Amino acid sequence: MFHSHRDSRTGSAAMATGPLTGIRVIDMTQVLAGPSATMLLADLGADVIKVEPPGIGDLSRLAQFDKGGINSTVANNNRGKRSIQIDLSTDAGRDLGLKLLAGCDAAVQNMRPGVADSLGLGYEHAAAVNPDIVYCSMSGYGSTGPYAGRAAYDPIIQAVTGYVALQVNPEVPIPDLVRNGIIDKASGWMAALAIVSALFARIRGGGGQHIDLSMLDTAVQFLWPDGGMADTLLDDDATEGRRLSTLYRLTPCADGHIVYFVVSDKQFHGLYRALGRTDWIDHEHWSTHEGRRGRSEDLGELLEEEFAKWKVSDLVPRMHENSVPCGEVTAVEDLHDDPQIRHNETLVEWDHPTAGRLRQARLAPRFSATQPDFRTSVPQLNEHAGEILAELGLDAGEIEEFRRAGAVF
Repeated sequence: MFHSHRDSRTGSAAMATGPLTGIRVIDMTQVLAGPSATMLLADLGADVIKVEPPGIGDLSRLAQFDKGGINSTVANNNRGKRSIQIDLSTDAGRDLGLKLLAGCDAAVQNMRPGVADSLGLGYEHAAAVNPDIVYCSMSGYGSTGPYAGRAAYDPIIQAVTGYVALQVNPEVPIPDLVRNGIIDKASGWMAALAIVSALFARIRGGGGQHIDLSMLDTAVQFLWPDGGMADTLLDDDATEGRRLSTLYRLTPCADGHIVYFVVSDKQFHGLYRALGRTDWIDHEHWSTHEGRRGRSEDLGELLEEEFAKWKVSDLVPRMHENSVPCGEVTAVEDLHDDPQIRHNETLVEWDHPTAGRLRQARLAPRFSATQPDFRTSVPQLNEHAGEILAELGLDAGEIEEFRRAGAVF
């Protein structure tokens, strides 16, 4: 595991490396989908200014697992950003918001459709003060249409886009949720990809533009490569098959569970060797794909009996030795001790001045020429208001006027 120490630099001085160095992003998002998108941009080197509403700020600041004013949800979606609290519903707050939009490269908001426009901070307003801006609007269902006004959270989108219907263990045939914010995070990655793509298009002469991204569309696109495999070929003479989701299952052993996936004859033979059933390699039915066709339930029962004889710690190494794709079920709290995760330095430990010792996942891709530093900072609410307002060219008197107007705090 990679261990880092707290970075004492603040503001843009701490944001000097990565492929997006020099890009400024205004983040008007809350909770998970939007903040995860902008944290990806921050991880890639962008200067991300998080604009938070009055009161508690981003709703995620209410989450648990908290110490020193920082909770894990805030930390894992806002690392490397700077925070300023602005009441965008006031005239002075709107003017300040437009000043920020005028000086940025990209902006992201995930308010209900129409809200940013009603505040005077929608794309048309932003483009009027900054024609080259890349402006991303994130929504649950889309900016228009029969569901546009509905409230949306990750589990709701999972339900209406097929995820819950597919998330069924054949042995316990009850639909279930994917128990993490998979659609929120997929939407965040999609937004980050779209923003970087639009910035690249701008460099090539495409100018600024508006990106309209819904969680609904993201969920369906993300699902479709495998989840939509039975619903892609629409002609009646297309062959039938089994959905990939029906093949995913936990396999019980004598003292725990493993997950394995075998497809080729070679992999099946490796599995037989690992289980000590080499006699199955030349078996009339179990040796080849053609022999196993139509007999998967029979073979499954035999395999279940064999797996039950083995301890996980004894069987998994034998499966790896025989090139059988497999893995033991590992708890999240044990990931930091995994040898490959430690080798890859996937998790970083560092010290926050108020939250104490943190363990977080680093940006996955490694760049040979523009590798960004891991930013050891998570903003307290409104922590950077003074420096951000100063960067806008406001003097002390002007800042005080904004405070008296209830725009900043």
